[in-house]
Amino acid sequence: MPSNNSVRKEENVPLLEDSPPTIRLKEEGDHDDEQDLSRRVWIESKKLWQVTGPAVFSRLSSCSMIVITQGFAGHLGDLELAAISIACNVIIGFDLGFLLGMASALETLCGQAFGAKKYYMLGVYMQRSWIVLFLCCVLLLPMFVFASPVLKLLGQPTDIAELSGKVALCLLPLHFAFAFQCPLQRFLQSQRKNSVIAWSTFAALVVHVVVNWLFVYRLQLGLVATVITLGFSWWVMVLLQLLYTVFGGCPLTWDGFSIAAFSDLWEFVKLSAASGVMLCLEYWYYKILVLMTGNLENSEIVVDALSICMNINGWEMMIPLGFFAGTGVRVANELGAGHGKGAKFAATVSVVTSIAIGLFFWLLVMLFHNELALIFSSSKPVLQEVNKLSVLLAFTILLNSVQPILSGVAVGSGWQSYVAYINLGCYYLVGLPLGYFMEYVFHQGVMGIWAGMIFGGTALQTLILAIITIRCDWEKEAQRASMHLLKWSSTLEEH
Repeated sequence: MPSNNSVRKEENVPLLEDSPPTIRLKEEGDHDDEQDLSRRVWIESKKLWQVTGPAVFSRLSSCSMIVITQGFAGHLGDLELAAISIACNVIIGFDLGFLLGMASALETLCGQAFGAKKYYMLGVYMQRSWIVLFLCCVLLLPMFVFASPVLKLLGQPTDIAELSGKVALCLLPLHFAFAFQCPLQRFLQSQRKNSVIAWSTFAALVVHVVVNWLFVYRLQLGLVATVITLGFSWWVMVLLQLLYTVFGGCPLTWDGFSIAAFSDLWEFVKLSAASGVMLCLEYWYYKILVLMTGNLENSEIVVDALSICMNINGWEMMIPLGFFAGTGVRVANELGAGHGKGAKFAATVSVVTSIAIGLFFWLLVMLFHNELALIFSSSKPVLQEVNKLSVLLAFTILLNSVQPILSGVAVGSGWQSYVAYINLGCYYLVGLPLGYFMEYVFHQGVMGIWAGMIFGGTALQTLILAIITIRCDWEKEAQRASMHLLKWSSTLEEH
């Protein structure tokens, strides 16, 4: 039974602006101007990879579940691959982008609270996020129920739209799993329990492979069974992480279910909505590319080829997204502890490391462009189309090795609302119109649409975020975080 003081604290758990500072003794590896640069880089890299390594592994595993599902469907036929590609890339892409964004508010809140050693706040924050995301899932249900008529309205071929609608209904269990898994992952990640995330995701991946093999190859139950296995496997991951949290894995940060989770929900929604808009505008950007190609000539082959490129890009992007998570946690921890220089150094090391990895994969795509699509399809026209698109895929991968890490800096610093405006302007006021112009004026097809979106949207957004990060006054950010934490401390004394 928690004490009365503990209960009173829980009932007054505020958002970020009410959080207190903490005084931390300098530890080995804290940033010091006199410390040797190479040693500082080594120490920061170890801290970064403690979060990033398991985050990359878990994201690769969860992305692999979607890729495996599409791979099984692709060998059923071109129509099945196109339908599940539309459902996963467009419907689930829109859905996951928004819910991940809503949950990324926890990276700011939990990361700074953990850095300030206010551990009990993390559990209440996560429960608030569960409530908000579940309500969002209910509001998003029409997107799944009316998928077929909406896709037809957007110009998709009738056969693809009809089958995509059936797939969408089978994805509803996955849809609700996101509402619990996204906050759980950030809750565990912010306190560096990354191995739990990695092992639970790997266990779900193993289950997914086995169940797919059983349902599709042995029992030959077709496309619907393939899709249903995805939701089942995702819930395995959710339950493993939840059981770990509830049954003693997080004694400092989980104090049981609390009525305090229902307080200050509107303030939490506002911060979550800013995060949701920031991230979903990024997620939706390239999903819209898949939709736009559905109106092109020979759309089934083009959609198949582009979806394969998006899957490869999505698979590789799990690495920079792992750095997004690691950077957000490291920057938030340092700011929460009042270390402005430490936050700046963490961001710098993360960006440089991710760019080096991005260059490696850029080279890999350029060298093996002929073999990229074999895992998804054996159709010769699809393979030829993917080969044509490989150059744009390589440059997309290179740009994406920078942009998510700069977004991670924004999340760790609480700049989500600013980045949302930047994403809206770059992606939807510049990139999409330029892509549309390249196709419908210069008739460059899918390559013109994609090139316009890369260089008009992603490149511009990356440049603006880089300028903001370089010009940031990190000491001022640390002072701002400390002032917010001091306000919260005064609130507690009053109660």
